[in-house]
Amino acid sequence: MNKLSMRTKNGIRSRLTWFFLLSVFAGLPGSVSGQIAVNPTGLNVSSQAPTSAFLTFGNLNNQIPAEATWCGALIPAAPALGVKCNPATIFGVIPARYDRTAASGIKAYTDIMTLPASVARRAYQAAAAGATSSFFFVRRFVSTVGGPDEFVVVTCRMSGGFAGSPFSLTNVMLSFSDIEKPILFVREGETLPQIKAQITYTGTGRLQGRWEVVQPGEELPKSGDLLTEATLPIEKRGTQRRYTQLSRFNVFLPPDGKYTLVGPNPAELPRAVAGEYLLLLRIEASDDDVTGSNLAAVGAGPGIVNSGAVAGFPLPVLRYFVGAAADSTQGIIRQLTPADNKTFAVKEFVDFAWLDIDKGAFYQLEITVDGRRLITAVLPARVGSYRAPSWLRERAGQKTVRWTVRALGENGQHVGESPWRSFSFAQIENP
Repeated sequence: MNKLSMRTKNGIRSRLTWFFLLSVFAGLPGSVSGQIAVNPTGLNVSSQAPTSAFLTFGNLNNQIPAEATWCGALIPAAPALGVKCNPATIFGVIPARYDRTAASGIKAYTDIMTLPASVARRAYQAAAAGATSSFFFVRRFVSTVGGPDEFVVVTCRMSGGFAGSPFSLTNVMLSFSDIEKPILFVREGETLPQIKAQITYTGTGRLQGRWEVVQPGEELPKSGDLLTEATLPIEKRGTQRRYTQLSRFNVFLPPDGKYTLVGPNPAELPRAVAGEYLLLLRIEASDDDVTGSNLAAVGAGPGIVNSGAVAGFPLPVLRYFVGAAADSTQGIIRQLTPADNKTFAVKEFVDFAWLDIDKGAFYQLEITVDGRRLITAVLPARVGSYRAPSWLRERAGQKTVRWTVRALGENGQHVGESPWRSFSFAQIENP
C-alpha cells in the first residue's frame, strides 16, 4: 500500500472520529443508538454567583448517576461512552450536599444542577485569560449490569445571571424585623414582631407560595418537606406534608437578584398553646419557559416540567416559643431548643436558646463530643440564643453532641445551670 493511500485512509478515519464527537455534542443522527439524553442541553448561568437548574436525564438502561464535574474542555471518554472532562481544565466537582438526583419518569433521573459561586468564578477567570465563555457540566452514569460508563454533557453559558438565566433561589434568610435573634420567646398573649424573608435569586419570574405554621405536638417537617416544589421530581410534587396555612403570596421578581418578602400578619400567628412553633416558607413551582425540562425530548414522559423557583437546598425555618416565664428560684435554666435527642438535617442551622434566670448576668454555653469540649461561648444576659459555627457538623461527624448552659452572676459566681441535652447530625440525604 503506497503512502498516498495510507494518508487518504488516515484522513477519512480522522474525519469520522471528529464527526462522531460532533454528533455526541450536537445530537446529530450519527450519535450512538440508546445514548442517554438530557434536557435542557444548555443553560445561561451567572458568572459570579451560584445558579441552580432542573435537568432531566432520559433513555437510561440499568444505569445510575455518579459524580458530576464542571470543566472548560472535553476529551473522548473511551472505553466509556461519550466525552468527559479534560482533567487539566476541571473547575470543580458537585458537592455531596448539593447532589439531588432522583429517579423519575420512564427510565429517567432528575437532577438539580447547583453551580457554586467558586466554580462560576473559576470559569470566569479562565474566560478572562482567553478561554471560551462557555464551559461544561458533565454527569457520569454507571451501569448496574457491567456495561461501560457513560458521560452526559450540559453546556453552561456565562451571563450576568439575570434575564435569560434560570429562575433559581440561591439563598433565603428568615428573620423577625429589627431583631437579630434566630429564635424568639414570647409570653402568652404577646404579639410577635413582623417576619420577613430575604431572598437572593437568579433570572426573573413569579414567586408564588404560602406561609404555614407547625404548631406544638404536630409532626415536624423532614428535609424533603422544606424543598421548593420546583426542586422535586414531578411524581413527588404535591406530596410534601402540609400544615396550617397563614397567608399566600404571588409577586413578580424583576431581574434585580434580591427581594424582601414580607411575612404574614403577626396578629394572625397562633400563640394560644404554650410550646414551640415553626414558621415555614413554602415556595411553589412557577411557569418559566427558560428552564422548563422537556420530558418528551429525552423519552421520560409527556409534557414539560415547570422549574421556576428551583433551589438546591432546604428552605430555613423560623422558630418562636410561647409560654410563661420559668420559675428561676431554684437556679435551673430552661432550655428552649434544640430538643433533647434532636437530629439536624443537612444544611439546617444549629441554634441554641434558653430562658434567663433572675441572678444571671452572663451565660456560658458548653458543647462537647465524647466528653471533649468543642465550643465554649459566654454571652450576656437577655441574649438567650447562640448559633453554632458551620464547622461543628464536620468535627462532630456521626457522634452524639451534648450541651448545657450555666448562669454566672455579676462577679462570675455560679448561680444556675441547665440539664445536659443531646443531639446529632443526619447523613447526606436525597429528597
